[in-house]
Amino acid sequence: MKKSIPSNLTPDTASAGNSIDRRTILKAGAAVGGVLAAPAFVRNAFASSGELDILMWSDYLPATFVEGFKADTGIQINFTGIGSNEEIINKMKANKGQGFDLVSPTNNQGLEWGPLELLQPFDMSRVDIDKVNPAMAAIGDKDWTFNGKGVHWVPHIWGTEGVAWRTDKYVPEGGVPSYGAIWDEANAGHTMGRPHSMMLTAGLYMESIGELDEGSMWKAYESEDAMRPIWQKVTDWTIARKHIVKLLWNDADSQKNGLLKEGITVGQAWDGPPLSLKTAGEPVSYQAPKEGAMAWVDGIAIPVGAKNIDEIYEFLKYAYQAEPAGVAINDHGYNSPVLGADQHANDNYKKNFAEAYPGDALANLNPWPPQAPWYAKIRTEYVNKFKSS
Repeated sequence: MKKSIPSNLTPDTASAGNSIDRRTILKAGAAVGGVLAAPAFVRNAFASSGELDILMWSDYLPATFVEGFKADTGIQINFTGIGSNEEIINKMKANKGQGFDLVSPTNNQGLEWGPLELLQPFDMSRVDIDKVNPAMAAIGDKDWTFNGKGVHWVPHIWGTEGVAWRTDKYVPEGGVPSYGAIWDEANAGHTMGRPHSMMLTAGLYMESIGELDEGSMWKAYESEDAMRPIWQKVTDWTIARKHIVKLLWNDADSQKNGLLKEGITVGQAWDGPPLSLKTAGEPVSYQAPKEGAMAWVDGIAIPVGAKNIDEIYEFLKYAYQAEPAGVAINDHGYNSPVLGADQHANDNYKKNFAEAYPGDALANLNPWPPQAPWYAKIRTEYVNKFKSS
């Protein structure tokens, strides 16, 4: 299941296609030559509210982006932050797809969203999809085209989940961290992770030390019969070591607070939160571990009840411009699929990226596999056993 990430996902090479892939002129909207005449013109052109209701990961829309978007288009973003894919799906189920114009599911969630029929397809003639990394754009065609009705997902931000640590309190053995450090008695009371993903990566560590057969954690995605014995072993192993873990996080802020205020020495984390702390001068670092970082692409999707359709496409037009996408990187610390965005990020980002993914780390990434509803249900069963132990 381990796959190489395309070489053009690195900051230095992501901009290579920028001189070729130019923004197309949309047939609809209030733009001429791809440049808005004025915010007031845009507001008057919209048949809907001139606002946009977005349900998105808690740290993905920094103030610089929101303010820049409003200045460019006149559109007000109403933002509701979330911390998990389960939260997005549960809100959409409860509201029957109403209440938001955009949501932000992760790339591996297509098998869960398709049968729910809570999303509507994009009008791809209004999306500058040629502005983003082709490998990430292809995810929508491959995994998010439901019932022959078109693409229901486009990429927005990508990143990884690996190991973060306090540089003043911990030094990875051999200079490269391991998921095993989170379960090491030497770090007892000072580690953290998100329950379902730290259990999966505990399994990857167990494979590396011979306590699970190699490839077991990916085999578990094949069927319930394959999954249950594997996850039972992982659950038993993690429960026996749960006393080592201090913090179970579910969003970006809790990761930051853990590293800064709650005595966390080493833990599993998304790349954005620790790297934003590192950029701010805090004694924090992040790196892809020996077992391989977990890679994901969070996207943008339109619920069936979306009201502000013109504003949606203005958001995508702005989000797929290299400069605003790159400036946002300086705040949230993740990576952009927009070609050339890294050239508008600061030097700290480029330095952090190189240090987070040294050597063959990018070729050693573990993309989260497509997740069927049965897998999510059974995983929750084992996660609940771990959490309640």
